[in-house]
Parts: sequence; structure tokens; C-alpha cells
Amino acid sequence: MSNHKTKVNELTSHWVLLSIFLGMLIMTNIACHIVGSKIQVGMDEEQRIFIRTIFYIIALILFPLANLVRHILLRLNQTMPGNNPAKNRYFMTIVVTLTMVEIVGFFGLIMFIFGDGFNTLYIFSTLALLGIFLHRPKKLEYLQIIDAISLK
Repeated sequence: MSNHKTKVNELTSHWVLLSIFLGMLIMTNIACHIVGSKIQVGMDEEQRIFIRTIFYIIALILFPLANLVRHILLRLNQTMPGNNPAKNRYFMTIVVTLTMVEIVGFFGLIMFIFGDGFNTLYIFSTLALLGIFLHRPKKLEYLQIIDAISLK
């Protein structure tokens, strides 16, 4: 039991990574508030609506895709041969899935630069925040990888 507690402490780098992604999202929003209209290019509204719609469609695809990729990577973490430790295997899973959902947050920044208001920035940022929460490091997943590797 104490061995599992020690193993869970190995997730510190995973949580640091999550904090970095969260910090980037927060800094993006703060930067938009500080520089505001100075970075906006004022694109035509019809073009913005088209691009925003494309971004929403991509976001709707990315969320279930990130979930599927996470599921596949978790199974691969448990079954792939080799000496790569569970910590490194799980870290790559977290990197990939957090990157996929963080992209949605950058859609808000892009739309803000194109001339959309803060509402669009907040919507995409909230979606990315939800994705970060859903794909956070989870102790149970990590312990399952450790257990599966130790059975080999």
C-alpha cells in the first residue's frame, strides 16, 4: 500500500505540466484584457463567423477524439513491451491529451485577434478549461498502468 503511495507521488511532473497548460490559458485571457483592441485586426464579420463555426466544429471533434486517444494510449501504456517506466508512459498520455484540448483555448485567442469580443474568448477558454479538467492526471489510471506492467 505504501508502495502505491510512493508511486502516486511520481505524478508531480504530470501536475506541473497541467499547471503550465492552465497557466497558458489564463495568461492568454489576461493578455487579451491588457492589450485588448491593440491586437485585433478587425476582420469582416462574415469571415469571422465562418472561421468561428469551423473552430466550433473542430472543438466538437477534438473532445471525443482526445477521449478516444487517451483511452487508446492508456491501453498501450499497459500492454506495450519495453523498459519505459509507467511514469514516462503516462506522462506522454497526459501531454498528448492536454495538447489536444489546449488547442481549443487558442481558438478563442485567434478569434479575439480577428476581431471577436471577449465572449468568444471566454467560450473557447471555458471549453479548454473543461478539457484540462477532464484530462487531468488520475491516480487510478496511473496505478493500473503500474499494475499491468508489473504483471509482465
